[in-house]
Amino acid sequence: MSLSQGYRASWWTYLLHQVPHTNFQLELVDSTFAPQDWEYQQALFFLAAFAGLCLAISLVLICVYLIRLFCCGLKEEEEDAKGRRVCCVTWSCVVAVIVCCAAIGVGFYGNSETNDGTYQVASSLINANHTLTAIDLLVSDTVELLGTVARRDLTQLEDAFSRRTEFLVTVRNARRQMEAVAHHLSHIPFWRSTSPSPAELAEQIILLEDYRWLAYVLLLLLDLIITLFTLLGLAKQIKWLLIVMTVMSFFVLILSWGSMGLETAAAVGLSDFCSSPDTYVLNTTHLMTGVRPEVLQYYLACNHDVANPFQQRLTMSQRALSNIHSQLQGLEQEAVPQFPAAEKDLLVVQGVLNTTEGSFHHIVALLNCRGLHKDYMDALKGLCYDGMEGILFLLLFSFLSALAFTTSVCSLPRACKRFQNRDLDYDDMDEDDPFNPQACRQAPRMAGRPPLRSHYSYRSSGGSLQGMAPPISNAPVSQYMNQSASFSGSPRYENMTLAERHSPPPSYSPSMQMSSTSATQCQPESVS
Repeated sequence: MSLSQGYRASWWTYLLHQVPHTNFQLELVDSTFAPQDWEYQQALFFLAAFAGLCLAISLVLICVYLIRLFCCGLKEEEEDAKGRRVCCVTWSCVVAVIVCCAAIGVGFYGNSETNDGTYQVASSLINANHTLTAIDLLVSDTVELLGTVARRDLTQLEDAFSRRTEFLVTVRNARRQMEAVAHHLSHIPFWRSTSPSPAELAEQIILLEDYRWLAYVLLLLLDLIITLFTLLGLAKQIKWLLIVMTVMSFFVLILSWGSMGLETAAAVGLSDFCSSPDTYVLNTTHLMTGVRPEVLQYYLACNHDVANPFQQRLTMSQRALSNIHSQLQGLEQEAVPQFPAAEKDLLVVQGVLNTTEGSFHHIVALLNCRGLHKDYMDALKGLCYDGMEGILFLLLFSFLSALAFTTSVCSLPRACKRFQNRDLDYDDMDEDDPFNPQACRQAPRMAGRPPLRSHYSYRSSGGSLQGMAPPISNAPVSQYMNQSASFSGSPRYENMTLAERHSPPPSYSPSMQMSSTSATQCQPESVS
């Protein structure tokens, strides 16, 4: 139960505090925040192990899917429709990228909120340290000043009034009351020789928070880089890039589940603390610093039900200073006319008394619970509101990124396989096919090569006809199509050779074959 006024645990703190705490023997443990207790530590480790279980399930699912894809998926791919496979892979990658982008945005917000809450705690500790240091300095200076006046100036006044008993008694009463004020004030500081001080604790918190913030920024940037390069690999169909991003996604998948385990334990532990912060702060501060419990309770609660533990000493000191002031006024009115030499020492004592009263009022203001209680409330709100909210958003980021990268690890190998199958389909095509996409890509490179000469030999049943054909044109297919569209049926088109038109060899009629045979028989006779 919190004694602090103005603080109420949030609903998410209450819900997380209701999470069952179980040790390694599956026994319920008290949910009171006790980080030094081994049973309580086991409960937090058990909650963090839940993320490890999710990691194991993800790895098993990924292994089963990849084994089915590469070992048992060939026949299924031949039977399924290509459009359905491509659509499934594409939408899986798109959904994974969208979820990962959303997770990155949530992670940046959660990291910023956690950083703001932690720095608010550190700032409150620094302000509290300034207050405690000011109390110590004021008290020590005031006590030292009163001691100096009692030893030097009041001793001189005693010597000056040694012949008048009534004046001597007044001076000695003022000395005793000054010593009483110094004694009461010296017992007021309650934060002396304690280690670590609030300032040292704030420095340690800031150092740890800087490292935590930097680690999460690097993790978020890594997620963002993997997402962008995955999109690039899918858009450009770069197989090696997708393979690298698959390996990186698998690595970040492990990091995401691990960070989720740490955030789960941190969220539950922080909810246990924020549900009843005063009890833990009271006990821990008392053990570490030795400050009395009533003093700590006064500053933590700061209400009318808790009495000021310094009230009695402050009241006695105030009365003593008032008595000293009235006694010095009496001496100034009665003794100074008779002992003019004592006026200087009396004025010095009155000046010190006025300074002491000013310092005393300042000490009273600093000892009031409102200042330190405000610092405590700021630290509590920064830790339990902003800090808790940031940790919950980081928990959501880890969960979403783990799901997104699990989907990526399953989808990217399938996308790489689709790219490979597409290349194999192109390899099975004829390279001379003008409608082959690879031939279209090679056309610009073939334009600069020298023309190749082709030899056609036509064999018939009775002999052979050999001849040299004109060089084959290496013009692009588009030029050929334009020519065929422009000169179809015209005399110019008819004058083009068959090789230039890329036409197949002509078929010969029986009469043409007989004339060709007779021509070949006459050639040896003419030669002989």
